[in-house]
Amino acid sequence: MNLYVDDLRDCPEGFVLARSYSEAVAYINKEEIHVLSLDHDLGEDDAGKELPNGYDLVKYMCEQGLRADKIYLHTDNPVGRKNMYETLLAAQRRGFIEADIEIYHYPITANKYSGQ
Repeated sequence: MNLYVDDLRDCPEGFVLARSYSEAVAYINKEEIHVLSLDHDLGEDDAGKELPNGYDLVKYMCEQGLRADKIYLHTDNPVGRKNMYETLLAAQRRGFIEADIEIYHYPITANKYSGQ
């Protein structure tokens, strides 16, 4: 399956949508992921506190040795993108995730937001 993790953007054709960290974790733990497309910022709770984000998901995947065949970072957050990208590359070098995972610091699809 192809998984698109984003709290606001429209889900591209050919992807399953996870709107939160917990939804993404559930899919990654039970499904074989071919393409994973990640946003960094995944919203705030009612008190304005940042919810677990794409970087938290990257760290979880690295800690658990989970994989997706290809990982794309579609976030508009430049610091978040760098943190996710560098963490994934470092995890590969250290053997925490498999060396054959393809990691891209750019999106695979155009980011779209219709507000629906």
